[in-house]
Amino acid sequence: MKNTILICGYGPGISHAVARRFGKAGHPVALIARNVQRLADAVTELTAEGIQARAFPADLSDVKSIRHAVTDVHGIMGPIGILHWNVFLDIEGDLLSTQPSDLSKSFDLRVVGYITAVQESMNDLAASKGTVLVTSGVMALDDPHINAFAIDYAAIAISVAAQRKTTHILAHTLASHDIHVGEVIVNGFVEGTPGGLGKSDTVAPTDIADQFWELHTARQVHSVIVGGAVPISETGFHD
Repeated sequence: MKNTILICGYGPGISHAVARRFGKAGHPVALIARNVQRLADAVTELTAEGIQARAFPADLSDVKSIRHAVTDVHGIMGPIGILHWNVFLDIEGDLLSTQPSDLSKSFDLRVVGYITAVQESMNDLAASKGTVLVTSGVMALDDPHINAFAIDYAAIAISVAAQRKTTHILAHTLASHDIHVGEVIVNGFVEGTPGGLGKSDTVAPTDIADQFWELHTARQVHSVIVGGAVPISETGFHD
């Protein structure tokens, strides 16, 4: 039997597509989020498609909650071979108006929670020579066009940039344990989500899920971009 994929930050877009892509390939799927009803609906839908799925409600901004959830996943579903970090906190506002508490919340989710989940899953990931997968956004990149676009999304931009740096450091840190780290940078709004309604240059969740599958199976590169909503210069992106 294949190892479990633990999806942290489940929602109806990217993470649902990832759950289906990996679940259809035989991986049991563990879903973590705060919304109990959304989790229950997801488990029902995935189970109807023949995917083994279970929900583990938890607050991913709380270290203790993450630790308890990862322990529960391991105890109920077995070793965690893939960790997908897919958190998002929608905070708007520029650097002059954003509340310090919102900056802290965003950073805690994108970085502190992320590192905690990796630490708690480390024994399983090392034993299975597993994979850490991360959903990122184009505002993580340092590019003049992107920085101008990000003015009104300061908390998101700063925290996702910190998450990207964390991911690249983790790639080097975990290489000696034969754990592969991969991120997908989404350059555009996600099709079928509230943010993507009425927008052009949307990105299909299934395309993103396919890229995650490629990162996991090929284990060659650490970062890919999907979508073309914002023009990116060569200086803005490095794998």
